[in-house]
Amino acid sequence: MIGYLDLLLRLAIWFLLTADVSLANIIIGVCVSLLIPRRYTKPAVLKDWLRVLWEIIVAIPQAYLEALEIMFRPHNQEEIVMERVKPQRTPGLIFLDIFVITFTPKTIVLKYHEDGWYEVHRVRRRRRRVKEGRSEGGKE
Repeated sequence: MIGYLDLLLRLAIWFLLTADVSLANIIIGVCVSLLIPRRYTKPAVLKDWLRVLWEIIVAIPQAYLEALEIMFRPHNQEEIVMERVKPQRTPGLIFLDIFVITFTPKTIVLKYHEDGWYEVHRVRRRRRRVKEGRSEGGKE
């Protein structure tokens, strides 16, 4: 069952790249999806696929909200953080995790480390600091 989900993921990427759903393109897409080499890893659990698909659905409105927030309230602080890959992930699920992180405007995955970490660039609002040492009244 999960092998079919990997095949469907490859086909979906093919159709997104070509933007053509003609019969000839479907046949080419199926052939390309079957010919792409596969790694033999632990089979994914259907529950993990459903969870990632739900995260993608939730990420769509979140991306719109973050885009509006960036437009109306500037985000000037940047940081790079390391995030742990969820355990027992297949390459297809790792790809979808990276897609979800990168889909939102405030975050992008810079690098996936083979030892189980994502390097994520984030933008945040700069917190206002209280100015100290300022005298009251006239000039100094």
